[in-house]
Amino acid sequence: MGLIGRLFGASDRKSGAALYDAVVARGRAPHWYIEGAVADTVDGRFDMIAAILCMVLLAIEAKDRESRLGVDITERFVDDMDGQLREIGIGDIVVGKHIGKMMGMLGGRLGAYRDGLAMGDLSPALVRNLYRGEAPDAAALAHVAGGLARFRAALGELPLARIEQGELPE
Repeated sequence: MGLIGRLFGASDRKSGAALYDAVVARGRAPHWYIEGAVADTVDGRFDMIAAILCMVLLAIEAKDRESRLGVDITERFVDDMDGQLREIGIGDIVVGKHIGKMMGMLGGRLGAYRDGLAMGDLSPALVRNLYRGEAPDAAALAHVAGGLARFRAALGELPLARIEQGELPE
């Protein structure tokens, strides 16, 4: 059991699997990297998957603050990132430190994207977090900001059970 599960109690290891797979698939969609000019690098892919994950976590939070689904997919994210770090050669001794940093980044992005959605403009949060401080051209930024805002709005229309099954809007 991972860190999140230990902190918040045992979770059903099947819960969130289809949803997390769908989050990763959405985060790897080519349009983010082509039209949206997100860097197609390890960091860029992490940033895009984290952005999609944040939109899903915000939708879950809005639907049911008591749902364990957000914890379950966050746990899957941690497990996935742990495996990815080990695959690229990060040793056991420092994996935990990297995971802690990634979780901090995810938490910061969650707050920034929540605020951006509330203000009706994700652009500043995206420049800071997705583009790591270097704004792309206006069309690329508009593509990503609009795409994420539409994605989050469409999630709001789906029942939580469908989201849990990984039925995410395009």
